Amino acid sequence: MTAGVHDDGVSGWALLRRVLRDQRTGLLVGVGVGLLWSAGKVAVPKLTSLAVDHAVLGSGSLLFWTSSIAAMAVIAGVFLAWRRWFAFRESRLTEAVMRERLFHHVMHLHVAYHDRTQTGQLMSRASSDLMLIQAFVVMIPMTASNLLMVAAVVVVLVAQQPMLALVALAPLPFLNVMATRFSRRIHPAVVAVQAEQAQLATVVEEAVSGVRVLKGFGAESVTAARLRTEADDIRTVSLQAARVRSAFLPALDLLPNLGLIAVLAMGGHRVLNGSMTRGQMLEFMQYIGLLVFPLRSLGQTVAFGQRAAAALLRVNEVLSTEALVADPIVARHLPTGDRTGEVRFRHVRFGYDPAQHVLDDFDLHIEAGSSVAIVGVTGGGKSTVARVLVRFYDVDDGAITIDGIDVRDLPLRELRHAVSVVFEDTFLFHDSVAANIAFARQDASTTDIEAAARLAGAHDFVLALPQGYGTLLGERGYSLSGGQRQRVALARAILSNPRVLVLDDATSAVDPSKEHEIREAMATVMQGRTTIVIAHRPGTIALADTVVLLDGGRVAATGTHDELLATSQRYREVLAALSEPDEADDEADDESAGVH
Repeated sequence: MTAGVHDDGVSGWALLRRVLRDQRTGLLVGVGVGLLWSAGKVAVPKLTSLAVDHAVLGSGSLLFWTSSIAAMAVIAGVFLAWRRWFAFRESRLTEAVMRERLFHHVMHLHVAYHDRTQTGQLMSRASSDLMLIQAFVVMIPMTASNLLMVAAVVVVLVAQQPMLALVALAPLPFLNVMATRFSRRIHPAVVAVQAEQAQLATVVEEAVSGVRVLKGFGAESVTAARLRTEADDIRTVSLQAARVRSAFLPALDLLPNLGLIAVLAMGGHRVLNGSMTRGQMLEFMQYIGLLVFPLRSLGQTVAFGQRAAAALLRVNEVLSTEALVADPIVARHLPTGDRTGEVRFRHVRFGYDPAQHVLDDFDLHIEAGSSVAIVGVTGGGKSTVARVLVRFYDVDDGAITIDGIDVRDLPLRELRHAVSVVFEDTFLFHDSVAANIAFARQDASTTDIEAAARLAGAHDFVLALPQGYGTLLGERGYSLSGGQRQRVALARAILSNPRVLVLDDATSAVDPSKEHEIREAMATVMQGRTTIVIAHRPGTIALADTVVLLDGGRVAATGTHDELLATSQRYREVLAALSEPDEADDEADDESAGVH
């Protein structure tokens, strides 16, 4: 099986190098434009020197030299604008490409990865970390042009006044030492800041997603305390990073200016004794001034580089994660014909913890077009049957086949189009009702959408909504009741026209009376399609032709609902245990309604 989303399973570092290599034309153009900007900037002091010596102190044309300086400044400004355009264009492209690759990879990672990974952590990597990488890439053309300008200025200074240039450039080695030490000190501080920011994003994401639970328990203060703790942690590590910057950045800023002071002292004496003209002195001072900004930006470049390196390490943690459930190297495809939807579980063994199996020698044959209800105690593995069927997880032992093809030999996309699961925890998107129903079939017609809604018992209440099928649902569909959300989800599964339909306790939020109303519609849906019903309500169990008792991770009994009631003591015990929560809920509802 392939690892990850890319054909060669590239890491974050390799991906960045590849992206930059693909963008080398744009980056080189940006560097080239930056070089022209540097040339324009370096020419201005020379023109200024000539203007002073020939026009201000001599008999030359002041207008000519002033116009020349102005023209060169305009040219430098134009090239500066172009440099920024190319730098930001390429950096934003890098950010976009890496975000798309990261998202694609995350979507292809196995469900077990998402079980243990906080959403806020992934959001932080896809937003703030990639923005730091973008900020580093934007520095590439700018840093290249700045370094070239430093090199050009150094050559000019040495050629004109070697001894004075030596004095002016003496701080540079110390600058390099300080920059190196700054890089080593700032890196762990930056990593700590980004890690704490990710923790804060996790708290915010959980608070927003679980706002109903939070308000229901009156736990706003608890979440506020968590947020305050994370915010304080960010402040603490940010101040540590700020202390590092405050210790090094002033020195990085001061060292170039020391050269400027030395030039002013020595150059002034040379002008007085006639070994330098006033224009040359001014030129020399301007060149030293040109060095200040590029050398000052060296510290910023180092800081950006360290922050980008820390961000790339965090992105690389995700991109280097191997997808444990992936498409097969050599894929097979489901056959077409009469045998559509036959499902076999052959001695399946599986556990979320390898040391503890949820399914143990689970063996079940479901004929094509038949319906089977799987009944068992809470936590007994009923939902696990659906999860291993669609390969959210791969089984530890045994095999699962659909129409004779092992699900591990099928492309994931084909498998999950062949099997549709309606989960107990229904998720609807912030979109119209029609778009939610047609989620898996974007090309579905209005007639098909309405037909699926009718079969799911959703058509009538949808028409009663303000804009009918065009009504925009709230976040996660919470503008609908639980039963309404599940019927929309059921319609979505029906419209996808799967070979196998799995109802994972999907009618738990539907009123028993409404469940009875949609039984005939569900019977129509089940015709010619294999259906697995995972349920605990007798009314839902009765939807299936056959009932399977799952006990101890294996099939303990098989028969119709009535047969098992008559012959299996364990089945009666399981149903009695499952009915207790429903009876408690009914009593609570009666009391709240004043029913005694």
